[in-house]
Amino acid sequence: MPGPLVLLVLVLISSSPVIAVYAWFRLANYQISLTRFLFALLAGAAAFFPALILQNLLTFSFATQGRTAVLYNFFIRVAFTEELSRLLMLFIFFFISGRVKPDEDLSRPLTFNIIKKGTAIGLVAGLGFAILESARYAAADMSISIVLLRFFTAALHGACGSRVGAAAVMFRTNPFQALMRLLTAVAIHGIFNFMASLSGLPSLMAILIALSAAASSIMTIHSGWNNEEDPQPTP
Repeated sequence: MPGPLVLLVLVLISSSPVIAVYAWFRLANYQISLTRFLFALLAGAAAFFPALILQNLLTFSFATQGRTAVLYNFFIRVAFTEELSRLLMLFIFFFISGRVKPDEDLSRPLTFNIIKKGTAIGLVAGLGFAILESARYAAADMSISIVLLRFFTAALHGACGSRVGAAAVMFRTNPFQALMRLLTAVAIHGIFNFMASLSGLPSLMAILIALSAAASSIMTIHSGWNNEEDPQPTP
């Protein structure tokens, strides 16, 4: 297959979870407009660039070999920088959203409704990040195995993004829980990266990690939106 065609196929595959999530939101009548959905997607895509800059800045000579290099590269240089960048972009997204539509300001006193919306927006942002990252990998290696792995990586980014989205709306009123959600996203992301770098069974385990984390995020959003007893502030 010609290179540009493979790149197009990979982008379409990476975009399929976005289409599926939007269809799910519409069918379930979740109160997220198309404009808000697209801007969340854009915020996630924008997070790709500060993450790339941070990863280049955090390339040190000591992290080239041994166990220290493995832990540093997978958990700090990749996972932490990407989740931190996603968090910063979501901070900006929620700040602008609150300015444009005060009734949707997610920095108001924390409620379960705000947390579940932050989780949903974070899921979308994670998928936006995955599209650009997949295009980057396709430019370097457009093999079928990369195409398939990037599909599951999109699910991983969505799952981690949902946790970071919740953290973004919790930081001001409950910083400890917000930090725990951020660190959970980093841990899941780092473990996935490590498993995906190995051949054989560990690669299958990486896929299972991505799918289970994504399923957990979907269940959290679904159960949250169907919880009629909202909205007492979270202690």
